[in-house]
Amino acid sequence: MWTRDRFLELIDPGVIGMVHLPPLPGSPRWDGDWTAVLEAARTDAEALAAGGVGGVMVENFLDAPFYPDRVPPVTIAAMTRAVLAVAEAAGGLPVGVNVLRNDAVAALSVAAATGAAFIRINVHVGAAVTDQGLISGRAWQTMRLRRELGTEVGVLADVRVKHARPLAERPVTEEVRDLRLRGLADGVIVTGAATGSAADPELVREVRAAVPGCPVLVGSGVDADSAPQLAAVADGVIVGTSLKESDAGGRLAVSAARTRQLVAAFVPGAGQGEGAS
Repeated sequence: MWTRDRFLELIDPGVIGMVHLPPLPGSPRWDGDWTAVLEAARTDAEALAAGGVGGVMVENFLDAPFYPDRVPPVTIAAMTRAVLAVAEAAGGLPVGVNVLRNDAVAALSVAAATGAAFIRINVHVGAAVTDQGLISGRAWQTMRLRRELGTEVGVLADVRVKHARPLAERPVTEEVRDLRLRGLADGVIVTGAATGSAADPELVREVRAAVPGCPVLVGSGVDADSAPQLAAVADGVIVGTSLKESDAGGRLAVSAARTRQLVAAFVPGAGQGEGAS
């Protein structure tokens, strides 16, 4: 399992920028333009790298409504191609994979095939009631598959993930210790209630105290204003929404300028990468 030092060595600075993919083949809003999907992914990855992030994560963000667990082969193939494009555009930054809503097998397989450094799993242990219905964690399956694949891909797992509620309420300290000590998660992610919603810093502190040697990240609602406060309680942040602005074509695209501002706020003195917004 990763230590905090290991995380900060790999993701330096501790800001992971999101590449939210356009709708992929087979999803309800897929428009048939595969070239545009890859171009958008590359453009966002380049802007994140220019903005000085420590890593990027690729996610099928616009494939909603999501499958609760297994995605079809076409999604896995599309994600693999997109991750390769992002890795090339990101200039050597560590790349992560999140296959929504909770296909850890697909995410781990894509990561192993592409050389990605980590994956995100929304429900790794326990069970959650979500807009996709009941989702159960499969840590037993994911960690055995990682061993079988012979890969060291890191597993970042959510505690009380956004757009969900635990099936049975327990103290968050119990939940996060199960993630780390029984689910063997390499890092823990704390979010707000929904995409773009801020996480409670007091909850982050509680999680940190429960697993002091474990990397703790904030995974929603992070912006340049909240970043300094979060830097005091978290090892890293995962940022998407606040880094975007409309480009010339009307697409919400990552801004290198906004990224530099956030990185500088989270890590004073960082965020000096070059590149246009």
